[in-house]
Amino acid sequence: MSRRLADELRAEGGLLAGALRPDVVPEDAEAAALAASGPRSDGRRDEVALLVEAIHEGYLLHYGEGRTVGQDDADLALLGGDRLYALGLDRLARLGDLESVAALAEVIARCAQAHAAGDPDGARAAWETGARTVGWGMQDAA
Repeated sequence: MSRRLADELRAEGGLLAGALRPDVVPEDAEAAALAASGPRSDGRRDEVALLVEAIHEGYLLHYGEGRTVGQDDADLALLGGDRLYALGLDRLARLGDLESVAALAEVIARCAQAHAAGDPDGARAAWETGARTVGWGMQDAA
């Protein structure tokens, strides 16, 4: 999915297209795969996986190392992360999936809190819960 995200960013052009890694890091897109595997993603699995991956890449640019976008410039990494959050959330909203938008906005907030508290396990748990909500809905995510 990281390669598809790179293709999307390249086609969009701009600063992020110029900051793409020359070799996309092999991915461990657990959140994207989990979200896309649920019944709520039927008929749009690839799109859901791409959008969750975009938001996850934004998270990685904020708190780790991006797999698709390089991080030579810390300011660009932060702004790129914000752009990827917006790209994923906007396109989910355009699909009419406001439940997923809310779930992933909550993931972003919970991850910020977890990292501020030095709790990377809390961030991982937030991603798992968020991905399950995207794939199965709020009532079946727990």
